[in-house]
Amino acid sequence: MCALLLGVSGCRRNSFPDVPDGYREFAYISNGGSNTVTVLDLVYLRQDRTLQVGINPTNLAANPVRNEIYVVNTQSGTVSVIDSETNRVAATIGVHRIPAFITVDITGHRGYVVNSGSNTVSVLDLDRRREIAVAGTGEQPSVDRISPDGRSLIVTNRGSGSVSVFAVSPYGVAAISEPRPQLRATFSGCPGAGDAVILPDSSKAFVACSAGHQVMAISLAAAQGSWPAKQNPALLTDHLLTLLDVGKTPVHLAMKPDGGEIFVSNFGSDSISEISTSSNEVGGTYTIGSKPVRGIVSRDNGTLWVANFGADSLALYSIDDGRLTWNVRAGSAPDALAFSEDEHLLLAADAHSGDVAVVRTEGKRGAALFTIMPAGVSPNAIVVKAIRKKP
Repeated sequence: MCALLLGVSGCRRNSFPDVPDGYREFAYISNGGSNTVTVLDLVYLRQDRTLQVGINPTNLAANPVRNEIYVVNTQSGTVSVIDSETNRVAATIGVHRIPAFITVDITGHRGYVVNSGSNTVSVLDLDRRREIAVAGTGEQPSVDRISPDGRSLIVTNRGSGSVSVFAVSPYGVAAISEPRPQLRATFSGCPGAGDAVILPDSSKAFVACSAGHQVMAISLAAAQGSWPAKQNPALLTDHLLTLLDVGKTPVHLAMKPDGGEIFVSNFGSDSISEISTSSNEVGGTYTIGSKPVRGIVSRDNGTLWVANFGADSLALYSIDDGRLTWNVRAGSAPDALAFSEDEHLLLAADAHSGDVAVVRTEGKRGAALFTIMPAGVSPNAIVVKAIRKKP
């Protein structure tokens, strides 16, 4: 009965892990077709509210140190700032034509937005909520990632089939005097350059070349005077490591939290490919379901969830056992994925049915669909933010 009533009134997650007093947790879903962000309360499992943002929101990012969410409004050329304590739009930041993606550095002070229509990347001062610098990229940049050490920014350029690597200053180290990213290297030969990941130690980047059915591996320049650079001076420069053959149309890279392996969603061949990041080799390619579009790995590095866009289902793959272990029904065309903070819930944005499938990842009978909650038209991204009451 609780599951049936969730969409109407909500109820507390009976038999789920307890949460402390004052704890709040929300999921934010950008709805590209209705120009809104849906806010779901993950403690009481109910819709909290719907926020009007700019035109065609397509990407979200959560600030790692403050209670803010950033929404990229592709057709408006803006970024909306949501205060996640009040769940209100607190500010709107102007960027450039057709912004596509935002990444936030580990300090929470800087945001980087790729502008696909102007072939640029904007640097945002998130403290003052304004753009402070712009740098040129390749054609039609689609995704950017900042390395954990704050020194390298990579931008994938879908239009030119290339990857741009920029030197950036970690916040507090000359970042105020020189916020503009400095182009350090460009790598061509990656048709349809799209999703990307950077290893936790900031040593390598991997990029999905969706039109070339490959993944590009890049060695990122080590810091001057660092131990790796002292051991091998060649590591002071960015360089191409290899191009790895995977399945057809690789569209998403899911990295284990420990950085040891990457799982590639091959949309065109209904498969996933497993890449070892230490050897830069493909360990194997395995059938997973119809049109896999996204993946996400559990915190313990043991399981991979994959959204099968063409099968209206979510596949559970055991990394330790190397096999598909479970399938869970979702709504129509599941796409973006996110865990709740405790990982007892997996959320999947259903692009065609305009809702969010809420999957219970653990139970007496294994993983199962718990409920489906309403979103807007064409939901396309999810982030989760937990808020703890200040002592």
